Amino acid sequence: MTSYFIKSGAVPKGKTVTPIHICRPKQAGPLLASLDPVGQAYANAHNFTGGSGQAVLVPADTGEVALVLFGVGQNSDGYSDSALQAGMLAEKLQAGFYQIATAPEDFDKALIATAWGLGAYTFNRYLKQTPTPPTLVLTPDMRPDETMAIVKAANRGRDLINTPAADMGPKALHREAKKLAETYGARFKATIGKNLLKDNYPMIHAVGRAAHEKPRLVEFTWGEKDAPSLAIIGKGVTFDSGGVNMKSAAGMRIMKKDMGGAAHALALAEMIMAAKLPIHLHVLLAVAENAVSGNAFRPGDILSSRKGLSVEIDNTDAEGRLVLGDALTRASEDKPGLIMDFATLTGAARVALGPILVPFFSNRKAPIEAILAQADSHKDPLWPMPLWAPYMRMLSSPIADMKNAGNSFAGCITAALFLEKFIGDDQAWMHFDVYGWNQSANPSRPKGGEIFAVRALFHWLKNGGLKNGG
Repeated sequence: MTSYFIKSGAVPKGKTVTPIHICRPKQAGPLLASLDPVGQAYANAHNFTGGSGQAVLVPADTGEVALVLFGVGQNSDGYSDSALQAGMLAEKLQAGFYQIATAPEDFDKALIATAWGLGAYTFNRYLKQTPTPPTLVLTPDMRPDETMAIVKAANRGRDLINTPAADMGPKALHREAKKLAETYGARFKATIGKNLLKDNYPMIHAVGRAAHEKPRLVEFTWGEKDAPSLAIIGKGVTFDSGGVNMKSAAGMRIMKKDMGGAAHALALAEMIMAAKLPIHLHVLLAVAENAVSGNAFRPGDILSSRKGLSVEIDNTDAEGRLVLGDALTRASEDKPGLIMDFATLTGAARVALGPILVPFFSNRKAPIEAILAQADSHKDPLWPMPLWAPYMRMLSSPIADMKNAGNSFAGCITAALFLEKFIGDDQAWMHFDVYGWNQSANPSRPKGGEIFAVRALFHWLKNGGLKNGG
């Protein structure tokens, strides 16, 4: 995996480290005044004002870059002029070593570094040649080890999402999870194919039985058993054709990303394990491909579940909640302190909040404020949504305990209410309906696969979230 960082003190002898000055418009004047006359003239000739994304590479007498001026603009929304803007730097700079010399006082240095690593990411698995990215020198106030681990985990998750389904089917996703578990000494197991029926995971089996690669529940556990316990569940539908209720060509085009929930789960798990947080972790990935063949599940079928509830299939394209249902029930059986699930679950979530702002549901009010504070601090946005029980009637069925899809209203909420039926009694639970994709590039968010909300949740957990309201 490409590295975008080097620790201070490790720069090879004789290599130049170029300083970067980050500023808002009101700081541009004093910054330019601090430069020598040649630097001032060069910056003025390039109309540097500290505007968003402005970058001026001021040359030295030798023709090399002497320093970099970078503007982040000024915006009152608390996001558009944040440290995430530093994610644009890597694409503007050539290979070499760089160090942040000055930045706005309200910028967290670790977030600047994180933004650099996230913004520098490219998916290059299938490219013959890739340019060497610039390298940021990490100073102690950037929390180097933590920052590098966060970026590595997030970018690994992006790689999983970006990989085409032909190379990231159920077997490949299984291998990636096992590799991660082995790296950190976690205890791994997988329940595959007909063993899903034997071990009572009928909904996972039903969704994936039509594909040429067998469905599976992939699990690993890590950490001391007496530590606060957390179960992380990911929807791992490696490609979603929609099943018998087949998607349109446009709707199917990026459905390699439908295992994005599993990628989010693995990214958060990796951050936790790399930081050695005092948590007992149980990761569960419900892995399947929603394909079409003669034995595919159909609209009108009634499925059993691990919970014992019967589910009438209203739409085979509402498959993610089915595989999650069995996994949620399994996780609940161990009575963890908290269950989190991640899923690219509903288009309704995108209609409600767009591609970046992640809706989340919690059946406990206590942690919401603290999670939102971390989301704001780390510019990893989340928004709480209601588990409004009366909408459950939209999923009522006359011949089963419930159906898997309702009408066109409140789809994000009804999906969450469906999932809630599969957790244990008095079980703390959060559901994150992520998009897993950037339709276009934004600062720190290149176009393509994306990991949302996980940085905020990691910092919430790091600051004792499980003990304080989990």
